Amino acid sequence: MAYYVIAQVKVNDDSWIPDYAANVHDMVHRHGGKYLSRSGNITTLEGEECTADLIALIEFPTEDASNAFIADPDYAPYAKARQAGTDSQLIGIDATDVAGTIPYLTVGS
Repeated sequence: MAYYVIAQVKVNDDSWIPDYAANVHDMVHRHGGKYLSRSGNITTLEGEECTADLIALIEFPTEDASNAFIADPDYAPYAKARQAGTDSQLIGIDATDVAGTIPYLTVGS
């Protein structure tokens, strides 16, 4: 089942970005991932204003593939650099559709 990683990134220090961009994208692909969006064109439609400078949406073939990317020792120094230079949040969701399994969300909604 497809698994999606949503990265919300607020950059505080951009010195990590060139090295990250030059190396991490190939690691994502090596784990079967593909970028569906990497955008700084962010509009808050409802709720608190989103403060992210960038939101990335990455699709992996499985949750295990996503976890393997996150745990890849080759990725560790890049993750550490991103974490040091940003306020960021990574969120994982699977491709399930709960429609029909809860009373207020019927199939076809």
